[in-house]
Amino acid sequence: MSDQYPPPPGPAPAPAAPAPAPAPTGPRTPLQYPCASCGARVEFAPGTTTLQCPYCGFVQQIAAVDTEITERDFAAYAALPDKPRLRLGEHVVQCRQCGAQTQSDDLSGACSFCGAPVVVEVSADEQIAPEGVVPFAVDQRAAQEAVRTWIGSRWFAPNRLKQVGGSESMKGTYLPFWTFDAHTESDYQGRRGEHYWVQETYTDDEGRTQTRQVQRTAWYPASGHVARFFDDVLVPGSSHLPAGRLEAMGPWATEEAKAYQPDYLSGFRTLRYDIEPESGLESAKHQMAGVIEHDCRDDIGGDEQVVTDVRTAYAEVMFKLLLMPVWIAAYLYGGKSFQVLVNAHTGQVVGERPYSWVKIFFAVLAGLVVAGIAVAIWAATRRHR
Repeated sequence: MSDQYPPPPGPAPAPAAPAPAPAPTGPRTPLQYPCASCGARVEFAPGTTTLQCPYCGFVQQIAAVDTEITERDFAAYAALPDKPRLRLGEHVVQCRQCGAQTQSDDLSGACSFCGAPVVVEVSADEQIAPEGVVPFAVDQRAAQEAVRTWIGSRWFAPNRLKQVGGSESMKGTYLPFWTFDAHTESDYQGRRGEHYWVQETYTDDEGRTQTRQVQRTAWYPASGHVARFFDDVLVPGSSHLPAGRLEAMGPWATEEAKAYQPDYLSGFRTLRYDIEPESGLESAKHQMAGVIEHDCRDDIGGDEQVVTDVRTAYAEVMFKLLLMPVWIAAYLYGGKSFQVLVNAHTGQVVGERPYSWVKIFFAVLAGLVVAGIAVAIWAATRRHR
């Protein structure tokens, strides 16, 4: 049995050639983006292909490149004594409260993830260079509107939650994701269950003898072989955001990724990955295992299936590092940090919020008052009948 994940319209594409590993270099000086009009720093404008000055409005087109996104051969990468590296920001800012490290040109500010104050504490060492980036498509104003709509649907939220949509609280950040491709060949063992019906005699509650049809299952041993090509299995590259929350923000538009250009990062922070490709591959294999087991069940057939053993061989494993855009609003309430995240490509909002027990109390009180009035009216109506 052969299939694709997700199913493409045609045969499985051949894996891309491994990207050549550049020679190791020393620390690179981050690119500067001075405005040609006023000298301030131009920033990438979401939803465009331009850099714009936030002060004078000067617009500069991002140079088009013919470079395509390449993927690395995992086996070849693992054998490299010196990995290809790149520095994405002048400084690394580390939060003492949540531990998140972001690369930025700022010397201080607020943590994008928990809202705590941060200052430069770590030297900007290099990490694996990203192969692709999904540029910001949702600008700050649209992100604020999406957050306001989300807040409007939150019952019993404290009034302070309304401040989260303010421009000063919204931080544009690129999140690191690994993607993995692999050809898999799997041999499985299991059982196939086939239903059949038998007539059963029983005594009902009145002591009468009755008959009924009862379903039974006959089990037979099953084994076989399935194959599948996995394309762009997505794995978060950071442990600072729960995987469930990132999944809820999806689907992530990996197909919109462009070959990495530092211009897309101008004006935004970039979260450093803390999950290495080796650990990411294990997470990807876990995702693949669920799909492969489903393939085995389809191959077994019958009415029920039990898969007892699957042995999978992985070939031509390829990977790349992608940067995904997110607007993050972090705030403190009652000594605890809360986050609201906006997928900066689709506008999807995912967040956590505290509850206002004062609002809940008065809502319950109002409900009791309304119920009391209704009972009083009902009683008065009964007396006048």
